[in-house]
Order: sequence, then C-alpha cells, then structure tokens
Amino acid sequence: MQITYTLTDESPALATYSFLPIVKAFLSRAHIGVKTSDISLSGRILATFNDYLKDEQKCEDALVFLGELVKKPDANIIKTPNISASIPQLKSAIKELQDKGYMLPNYPDEPKNDEEIQIKAKYQKVLGSAVNPVLRQGNSDRRSTKAVKDYAKNNPYRISDFDPKSKTCVSYMKEGDFFSNEKAVLVEQDCIASIEFLSRDGKNEVLKKDLKLEKNEILDATFMDVKKLEKFFAKEIQVSKDNDVLFSLHLKATMMKVSDPILFGYALKIFFKELFDEFSEEFEKIGINPNNGLSELLVKIENSAKKEAILKKYNEILSQSAEISMVNSDKGITNLHVPSDVIVDASMPAMLKNGAKLWDKEGKLKDTNAVIPDQTYATIYEAVLEDLCKNGTLNPAKLGSVSNVGLMAKKAQEYGSHDKTFVAKEDGIFKIVFNGKILLEHKVKKGDIYRVNQAKFDAVLNWIDLGIERAELTGNEAIFWLDSKRASNKIMIDLVQNRLKEKGKVIAIMSPKEACLRSLELIRSGKDVISITGNVLRDYLTDLFPILELGTSAKMLSVVPMLNGGAMFETGAGGSAPKQVEQLVKENHLRWDSLGEFLALQASLEFYANKCNNHKAKVLAECLDEAIGDWLENNKTPSRKVKEDDNRTSHFYLAMYFSNHLARQANDIELQTFFKDIALEFSSNEEKIRSEFNNTQGIEIDLGGYYKFDDKKAEKIMRPSVTFNAIIQKIEQR
Repeated sequence: MQITYTLTDESPALATYSFLPIVKAFLSRAHIGVKTSDISLSGRILATFNDYLKDEQKCEDALVFLGELVKKPDANIIKTPNISASIPQLKSAIKELQDKGYMLPNYPDEPKNDEEIQIKAKYQKVLGSAVNPVLRQGNSDRRSTKAVKDYAKNNPYRISDFDPKSKTCVSYMKEGDFFSNEKAVLVEQDCIASIEFLSRDGKNEVLKKDLKLEKNEILDATFMDVKKLEKFFAKEIQVSKDNDVLFSLHLKATMMKVSDPILFGYALKIFFKELFDEFSEEFEKIGINPNNGLSELLVKIENSAKKEAILKKYNEILSQSAEISMVNSDKGITNLHVPSDVIVDASMPAMLKNGAKLWDKEGKLKDTNAVIPDQTYATIYEAVLEDLCKNGTLNPAKLGSVSNVGLMAKKAQEYGSHDKTFVAKEDGIFKIVFNGKILLEHKVKKGDIYRVNQAKFDAVLNWIDLGIERAELTGNEAIFWLDSKRASNKIMIDLVQNRLKEKGKVIAIMSPKEACLRSLELIRSGKDVISITGNVLRDYLTDLFPILELGTSAKMLSVVPMLNGGAMFETGAGGSAPKQVEQLVKENHLRWDSLGEFLALQASLEFYANKCNNHKAKVLAECLDEAIGDWLENNKTPSRKVKEDDNRTSHFYLAMYFSNHLARQANDIELQTFFKDIALEFSSNEEKIRSEFNNTQGIEIDLGGYYKFDDKKAEKIMRPSVTFNAIIQKIEQR
C-alpha cells in the first residue's frame, strides 16, 4: 500500500511544497511510499485537453487514476482542499495557462459550432465539484479531535458580541423554490431511465439517456420557479433598503455549478434592473453574462462606446438602492462581483460568529439581510440567529462539539446532480421515464431550473449504520437531520426508521431547523452531539459548527471510509486561501494552518498500520499524535503577522516534536536510535532554523503563476531554511 497525497491549489498547495518533503522523509523510515496526484484546477484543465498539448506538456488524468483507486480496498488518500471552479475562475486559469505556452482553447460562453459545443462540454466537466463526487466513494465521518477541542476551549478565538437588537435576518422563498417543488420516488427495480422534456407543441426531447437506477434507490426531482425567484429578489432588495441593512446574497456557485450561477445572475439582473433594461442591446453585443457577476461586466464595458452612460446608471443605482455587502471594501468588490466570492457554507458562519454582521462600502460592520433563495437549508442559519437572540453570544470556551456523519457515497444527492440539471427552453413538462412509465414529472415555465438527484440504497444503509456506530462508540446524543415535509427526506425517514428497528436502536429524527436548535442547546451546556445528515448539510454543517466552536473549519479531522474498504483523509476547508496567497506574494508570509494535514496524516498512518499490520507505521502514528498535542499546547499555529512564525515554521516545529517522541518511545528500537540524533539536531538548531524562515519574510515574491505555480520558484520560497532542509535529507531513506 502506498499513501496518495493530492496536489491542489492556492495556500494548501503552497503548504504542500513545505510539508510533503517532511512527510516523505519520516515515512521512509517505515518503508511507506508516498505518491502524488494532481487534482488542481490547472491539472484538471490540462488533463482534459491533453490532445491540444505538446508531448512534454501532457499530464496524467488524476481523476481517472483516483476514480479507480477509491474502488480498491488498499486505497489510502490524503486530500487537501482544491478549487471548485466558477466560470470566472476557469477563464482566469485558462488565460494563465495559455500565457505559459499551453495551446488551450478559450471557454466559449455561446458555442457557435459543433467544435465549440464539444469544448464547452469538456470545460463543464472541470467546473464546480468535479473532484469530490469521484473521490468520495464512501460516507463521511468528520469531527474535532479531543486535542484540538481542548486547545480551542483553553485558547478561544476572539468573540464578537451579538446585539439582541440586531436587525440581521435570513430570508428565503416560501414557495416556488427547490424545496417546495420536490417530488421523489423509491425505485422499484434496476432499470435504465431517461430525462425528457415535452414542449407545449408536443415535441419530446431526450435530455439525458442511460440514467442508471437501482432497486430501492431514492430518486428525486424539483425545479426553481424563476418568476417567483425574481419577485423574491425584488422584495428582499426593497426590505434591505427599508430596514437599512446590507443586501447580501449567499449561494454556492462553485459546487452547485449549474443552478447557482443562474440564481446569482437573476439577483444581479434584478438589483440592476434599470441598467439591464436600458442597455440590453449593448450588453448582448459585448457578451455580458450576468451569471458571471459584476466584475466581468465592468471589464467588458471598458471597450463599449456607451461606457460612460453605463457607469453613470450603475453608480446611480448603487446610490439609490439597498447597500450591498462587501467582499473587499478597500477594492470596492461587492457581494455581487464574482459568484464564487461568497460561498454560503463559509460566508454565513463567518457572519454569525462576527456578531451577525457583514462589511459595508466604508469597511464598517453592519446588520445584514442574508438572502438564501432556496429554503431547504436556509433554516439552519435562521435557527442560529434565533438562538443568538434568545440565549446571547456563544462562548467557544464552554461549547461542546457537533460532529457529523454525512451521506455522500456514490455521488449521493445534490453534489452529483450537475449532469442532471437543465433550464427549460420553453413552457413544458420535465419527466423521468422508464419503459414508457413516468417516474416523476414537473410542469414548468420557460427559464425554470430543473434538477434530478439520486441516492443509492447501499450508500444510504452504510450512512445509517455509520451514524449508529458513531453514536454507540461515543455515547453522544445523535440526530438524523431529515425533514418530513421534503419528498426525498420523507422516503429516507422510512429507511432510517426501518434500519433503526432492525438494529434495535433509538435515534431522534428532526427537521434541519429543529435539529440545529437542539444541537445548539446541547453544545451550550457543554455536551457533544452527532449530526447525521445528507450530502449538502454535511458540507454546510462541517463549516458552521467548527467555525462557531473553533473559529475555523480547517482544524477538523475528516475520514471517509470507502465502501470497498479503502479510506480517504480530508483536510480542512480552504475558503480563505486566496487572501493568504495574496499576503504571501506581498510579504512572503503564509498564514495557512496545516493542522488539518497533520490530523489527516496521523489518521492515514493509523489506517495503514491496521490494514498492513505494519508495526513501524503504528509507532509513527502514535508519536505523531503526541507531537500534534505538543504543537497545539505550545501554540505553534501560524501567526497572521509578517516576520512572525508562519506555515513553514509550524512545519518545522511539528517535525521537531515528532522526532522527539520517536526518540523517546521504546516500541521500536531502530526508530528510537535513529531519531535520537535527529531530535538533537532539531533542538540544537531551533533558533537558527526559525531565523532562516522568518528572515526571508517582508518582501514581495514571485510564484510564477497563481493557478499553476512554477515548481522551482515555489519550492525555493516554501523551503528557505538550508539547515532544516539538510536535516530532512538525512532522515529520508534512499
């Protein structure tokens, strides 16, 4: 068995240049091989367009390799956060690669021929959650380790008090949204179905054929009524103005790569309705796509003869309408600039822990109307607000912990739905058909957004059993977050109740809002609770509660036990990664916290030891666990300030503590003997190594790219300590 370590993007990728050589060196002492696999945005683009590249530029399709690996019982993967690209990010990456000499085609917004249709289809596969559905062939077990939780309680992040008079609110549609329109069915037999569209004139179009369905899987479909969506946005913009709160849109245009950019585009068109009405012909002429945000619009009008008139109307609307929340007040970047700038599962928890406020154009905090169109999961954030109003500011020094068991195996639910999401070209009926029988159908109007989701029966059973197992193992209260008012959840509730009855277990089932309120009640009393949820809630909750408890979601341990016996170990979220790269470029200081990588490596080594009966791997796992404890206790997390210890220094300290524990343990004399000298070298050179790291800071640096770093430049920047590098080289067994 080898350990496969993913290469990704932004600050997690930069940290890998520093951390991976350390990992390889220590693991070599146990003869454990480490293979890398590039799942970065640039890597995915290049692999998809290998036939456009020179021979020396061609690269392995990592998703094909990993897609096969995760099916094997010896899969052992450490995954760091990757970019789930929006179209603006994709276009930026393409241009950077083209500038580097890669002969890639441009992304065609509006394909004009068959070749461009094929090019766009290929790029669509790179967008959004291209990686996760391939890798996550198991359900998720995500939690805070005891050492991390204890450290957070003893060293709580700075709390922003919540004002009980706050006007902040969460707004969502009460009708016409995905939640309201959902229908579902439990599939009766294995079959091959198709998704079809019947227009009013009787024309039937097959949108997707060969839709493989399995007996007892949950199939659901729904749509967003865009006319009601427009009315909702118009109302909330006016409410925001009337109540003098910020208008702030919260979607996930990266993961929900088909539906959410469209929702974003509608918000932009409604907010700037007069602008789009007055200049509709000009916008069509210069290729304005509102789904890509204000940023692209403002760039494209630079070449318009009507630029001055457009900007005049634009500024007039900004001055007269509701205030928009800001992503970057200093640079004038609003909530509506780029669809991927505001990602709901990161932005909402950050707002809630920040006194339920966001930033205005002056850079001042202000109460906010958090607009989340679909009510399916908006209610969990509403629940947190209600709890804050009733019980006051959350105190992280006293909070218990919410862990998560999440359904995601076999592309379960929404994150696997992109190839089954469509926009109605005209009025008609979407239907799912098998052998002439209609399984589900929806009558829609032109422009409505339709999507289909699946959850396989064996994946659901495995998820239920994993939830039961975690509840038994921990003794903590557990809750299934399922809403009986939602069609697919109603079916799932039946499956859960039957499985619980078979196992003789009792676990509560609550709607997301009820479950969230109960979980907050428990953690306020210092107790721990397990949330057992579907795929999207898994993603949202593993940001929400860690951010409220720890101040960040990057410190969670995420284990994915694969259905076929392997395992993947995921590190924390990378939501602040772009700002961290920006600081590195300006100041040569990287504040990315690699604790998630440390935890993933430790769990990976435990898995390796058990799977391979490898004694040395077991010793490494035990000593790394102790080293992480030392690292936390001595507060070696990276500082945010230049000229202070950063990500690179934090890696040195982990290596030093790791070698100390290997030198002290008595279960493997060979490792003990070897690491005695190494530990001495680290400790005797501590100040020298720290100064070699920190003295390089305070200057601008060049990474040779953003989406594709220059490896030599990045390695030199991330490994500046000659002394440390020499010791690491001594450890590595050739």
